[in-house]
Amino acid sequence: MAFQKARFITSAPALSDCPEESHPEFCFAGRSNVGKSSLINKITNKKRLARTSNTPGKTQQMNYYEINDSFFLVDLPGFGFAKAPKKERERWGRDIQQYLLQRSTLELILHLVDSRHDPTPLDEDFFYWMASNHKPFAVLMTKADKLSKNKLAQSKKVVDNVLKEMNIEVPVITCSAQTGEGIDEIHSLILDFIDSKPEQIQT
Repeated sequence: MAFQKARFITSAPALSDCPEESHPEFCFAGRSNVGKSSLINKITNKKRLARTSNTPGKTQQMNYYEINDSFFLVDLPGFGFAKAPKKERERWGRDIQQYLLQRSTLELILHLVDSRHDPTPLDEDFFYWMASNHKPFAVLMTKADKLSKNKLAQSKKVVDNVLKEMNIEVPVITCSAQTGEGIDEIHSLILDFIDSKPEQIQT
């Protein structure tokens, strides 16, 4: 089933500003220049649903998008390279952590990493944090179109090895907001996750 209907709901600066916990949520996390908004646009087939920018750190709130009237995609503020005061970045970190730990309708964290580079220490710390807090997550390796098939396979192996060393087993999907690579897999991952927990879906 395609993501047939998608609409922007709200921007929440803090957990208390998030919508009522009525639908399952799938959040997108990662560095501020990893392409979260572009990927959301590709996943929903809406070119201007999520605002994209060449300026890292442009997303400064938790942006909610309702899909098929039944679940939310949530674009989180990126970490690293954000052009904002240190205190503001620290506030984002606290707000995001509260959201990840306390949001009862959060089903899955989709952690984006740039396939052109090895996972950063921030990425690795986040892998460990999610696993330590028993948060279901998947890794989406973005900008796959920028690499040859061999280079992409090597890059994926690096991520697989980092996760293996941490004794973490989660889906790792290579994807591209330009070519559509991996989009069907992401759709299936989200929809399968919803179907596996029908008792948590409220209508």
